[in-house]
Amino acid sequence: MTSAAAVSTAPRSLRDLTFVELEREFVASGLSPLHVRKLWRAVHRDLKTDFAGEDFVPPLRHWLAGNLGDRRRFFLDAPTETADLASTDGLTRKFLLRLADGQAIETVVMGYAGRQTACVSTQAGCAMGCVFCATGQMGFVRHLLPGEIVAQVRQAQLALRAAGHKSLRNLVLMGMGEPLHNYDAVMTALEIISDRGGLNIGPGRITLSTVGVVPGILRLAAERRPYHLAISLHGATEAERSALVPVSQRWPLAELMAACRTYFAQTQRRIFFEWTLIAGTNDSPAQAERLARLLAGLDAHVNLIPLNPTNGYAGSAPLSGAAKQFKQVLEAAGIPSTIRQRRGIDVAAGCGQLRAEKTLAR
Repeated sequence: MTSAAAVSTAPRSLRDLTFVELEREFVASGLSPLHVRKLWRAVHRDLKTDFAGEDFVPPLRHWLAGNLGDRRRFFLDAPTETADLASTDGLTRKFLLRLADGQAIETVVMGYAGRQTACVSTQAGCAMGCVFCATGQMGFVRHLLPGEIVAQVRQAQLALRAAGHKSLRNLVLMGMGEPLHNYDAVMTALEIISDRGGLNIGPGRITLSTVGVVPGILRLAAERRPYHLAISLHGATEAERSALVPVSQRWPLAELMAACRTYFAQTQRRIFFEWTLIAGTNDSPAQAERLARLLAGLDAHVNLIPLNPTNGYAGSAPLSGAAKQFKQVLEAAGIPSTIRQRRGIDVAAGCGQLRAEKTLAR
């Protein structure tokens, strides 16, 4: 068994530290907090892992020499890129990243008109078990540390810079894993990512997606977190949802919707609901009507996502006409909706396809 003392003295990545935590480290070491921003900028804006050529003042260099490196209190490495897969759509790239302990995760960068978006992972694997999701099919391995989440944004920024693009504009936590199952690490990572002196992706451009972890939703509301919330719903009755999302047996649909109403009452923020459209399963006009009734009274927007193929699920996406009819029913009820563009399917980079595999899509 690992002792508390051993845990507290284990080396940490500099990317695990928020600005306030790094400042506290400097003050405890007798270093002026004025130098924190210089190091922070080098790590998070300039994306450095080596400070040999940096114009640091001697006290900062002394602190780094004593605290950063092998057998020191801190380290600064980066995941190993083992694959960079470009989709034939010309706008989507998927990166397979190997972490220090050998675990693999996937990060996706998507280009849209006037903006670039990164989709990052928050866990290796996932414990939620959604039947149509490749990550859910692989099971849970472990939580990611804050720095491992931050490092994915760094990877995306480096790739965009190398390709001559502008920096990331939007960030979605919709990759491998359930963000609210790894709540503390995710919130620490987002504080780091949104810092204006570093990666500088504003909270209003960050969306986290949950399958319905009710305690996490209520905590987001109580803490007034400034990020957009997306709920993976997929069914408007308990029986329909539980068949697709097993975690609904732990947090039933009624409990989930009560949490959403609490969230809306406390934050007055719009909630995005994700609905994976599966032919013959949840794509009928009657189900769209049930969904509209379920969301009545909320400031809601529904993202309709035609099912993407995975090896572990036999369902298929509906015809485009069915998706459009589903959308029309929602909008007739006053609920705005969008049919999500299908992107990166040929490199298994679409919604629900991430599994930390190099193999190209089906």
